[in-house]
Amino acid sequence: MATAHIAAEKGAFAKTVLMPGDPLRSKFIAETFLENPVLVNNVRGVQGYTGTYQGVPVSVMASGMGIPSIGIYSYELYSFFGVENIIRIGSAGAINENLKMRDIVAGMSSHTNSNFAAQYNLPGTFAPTADYTLLSTAVEAAKDLGLDLKVGSLLSADTFYDDDADALRKWQKMGAMAAEMESAGLYMTAARLGKRALALVTISDMPFTGEETTPEERQMSFTQMMEIALATAVRMDKL
Repeated sequence: MATAHIAAEKGAFAKTVLMPGDPLRSKFIAETFLENPVLVNNVRGVQGYTGTYQGVPVSVMASGMGIPSIGIYSYELYSFFGVENIIRIGSAGAINENLKMRDIVAGMSSHTNSNFAAQYNLPGTFAPTADYTLLSTAVEAAKDLGLDLKVGSLLSADTFYDDDADALRKWQKMGAMAAEMESAGLYMTAARLGKRALALVTISDMPFTGEETTPEERQMSFTQMMEIALATAVRMDKL
């Protein structure tokens, strides 16, 4: 059952996969939250684990950085391993100036400067959006956990170091709340394959002020976002 990038057996992954970018964050989630986690993939050090959470099978596997990387892993999980739901759990930079460090945002939609959608040869411009069932389930899960989950549009950029110094201000005018680098590719892949996807991000830096978290904090301290994603996975298992 192994693919070019995932060495796992058929049935190794649960119906819902949580997908951070960082393999070490995948390891942290598995060891902190999952019961009896088993390492099911470690090709290129992209760690994937399956265990249970509140008795429900849940997997967590890293995506790496950027739309091409998450496009590969999500395509293989959806197409070859029976995965139905992928919840990206990552970090993002605040574009909306009302956001604060460690706020959690659910990406209802995802603007992008990527050309990823060109492969579909569409007679127009595709609008990458989250799956409504996943999104609404996450909103309810956050509410029940007493956590504040903000919902809005993300900017999924191909460029971390953008030569256009005013790029984020331009996206701010269009209502983008936070910038990251994966959600649009995940949403497009899910749409093409008839699967479900959602991106949850925690604000890790403030591009307009220079405030930022450390890599260690991003790896280990964004636990509220993880709890929302896990609670969502439990609820999705009943659908």
